[in-house]
Amino acid sequence: MTVLLLANETASTSFPVLAALVLVPLAGAIAVSFTSPRRNTAKTIAVLASGITGAISVWMLYAFRTGTAEFQFVTQQSWIASFGISWFGGVDGISLFMIVLTGLLFPLAIVGIEPEHEPKPYYAWLLVLEAGCMGVFFALDLFMFFIFFEIVLVPMYFLIAGWGHANRAYAATKFFLYTMFGSAFMLVGIVSLVTLHARATGGDITFNLIEIAESQSIALITSRWIFLSFAIAFAVKVPLFPLHTWLPDAHTEAPTAGSVILAGVMLKLGTYGFLRFGLYLFPEASVFFAPLLITLGTIGIIYGAVVATMQKDLKRLVAYSSVAHLGFIILGTFALNREGIDGAVLQMVNHGLSTGALFLLVGMIYERRHTREISQLKGLQKSAPILAGFFTLVMLSSIGLPGLNGFVGEFLILLGSFTAHRWWAVVAASGVIIAALYLLWAYQRVFHGTPEGDNATMRDLTFREGCVLAPLVVGIVFLGIYPKPVLDRIEPSVVSLVEHIERHDPDFHEPSPALVVGDAGEGAARTEKEGGH
Repeated sequence: MTVLLLANETASTSFPVLAALVLVPLAGAIAVSFTSPRRNTAKTIAVLASGITGAISVWMLYAFRTGTAEFQFVTQQSWIASFGISWFGGVDGISLFMIVLTGLLFPLAIVGIEPEHEPKPYYAWLLVLEAGCMGVFFALDLFMFFIFFEIVLVPMYFLIAGWGHANRAYAATKFFLYTMFGSAFMLVGIVSLVTLHARATGGDITFNLIEIAESQSIALITSRWIFLSFAIAFAVKVPLFPLHTWLPDAHTEAPTAGSVILAGVMLKLGTYGFLRFGLYLFPEASVFFAPLLITLGTIGIIYGAVVATMQKDLKRLVAYSSVAHLGFIILGTFALNREGIDGAVLQMVNHGLSTGALFLLVGMIYERRHTREISQLKGLQKSAPILAGFFTLVMLSSIGLPGLNGFVGEFLILLGSFTAHRWWAVVAASGVIIAALYLLWAYQRVFHGTPEGDNATMRDLTFREGCVLAPLVVGIVFLGIYPKPVLDRIEPSVVSLVEHIERHDPDFHEPSPALVVGDAGEGAARTEKEGGH
């Protein structure tokens, strides 16, 4: 049984849905560049293009068949035939919700926040960024994936440098250099991988992800080195401790829409890369390096939470919280069992909703008060009670309160990681407690107390701003109360991925939750597994 299969003809569609996810925002970007200087014209086109793209992603969610690990909506056309490169894309349960999340956040970011100047290039760069992110999440050709992985750097660089705050040039340059440094390693890894695969199989060069992954033709030691080249690129993009230092600067200086997309979508390019390319292409190397990556993820959880507690800038606090939350995703991914990976995929969606909403709220506060210094903000819940209510709900979801989305993902991650690496899970669990500390303390200082000066007259959320936040709040509550529809679509692909790792690494066996109860439990669990379920 092949771990990741192409969808059959009944699961495909004659409409080039995946191409539309890239071409619609690109066409919108071109159209924006030809508009008149008036702000509303460029914004209207950007809203339409991103809205259509979002609608296509929602339709894909509706049309996606559950109970299968096959890639669906598959498209494959020869691109550079002499080098075995093709336009090859497909969507499974792991990538589906990344596409839907991208389709949701971009129109909300465009509608929710106005640029301070030059709307035409601002909206054009946002649409190019959306096209690049979409391409990353459905690419099944390694060359095609690398192109989209690199394309996203350019619009984000210009968004930070052109519409950011005081130190925007420094932050944009640091972001670009860090991510380009990691990508250089991955490019070397891709070229080495396809060349060695062609030599080992005696066939032509191909960049087909599925063909290379299923053949597992690369020597053991070599595959570990190539895995590291991919891992460096993904670790920088996540970012994983200690390669995280570009993130707080980029978030702090980026415009609000840039921060929303950076946190909600772009950081997931790294975590998604580990799942789709790291674990699938290099199952044995993933098992070999799992303790190292889990250790770095756990350090990131504690480090990010502790440093967030000490921040004086509200936006920078949220930025460091991302370091901690993404550490949880790495922890779940390299638990290498169903519970952990299920939780990691779900938490990628949860983090995009919760942290995206937090950055929107911080941006709305900044528009009113022109400061993000916590010491300058006090008593805002009296002047802006609706804004305070939204902030409370989103903050509690980020903390991981039961009944909201953050709890479900973190619970599955801790369950899976405790099964596989219990002491790392115990340490990581303390990050949840510290998260409650820094977020509740920040909320207390910003929203409680008696407002003075401009804080006392700050206007509340407008109807438009409430409509922008509403879809994120609905997602936060829905996933907290009833995550089953999402998990039903994720689970088959995760199961196939774990089986793929087991099949290609004979020494690896997925830990069962029953294995943590002691020797007697281990014997019972082993007997049950050998006898079948």
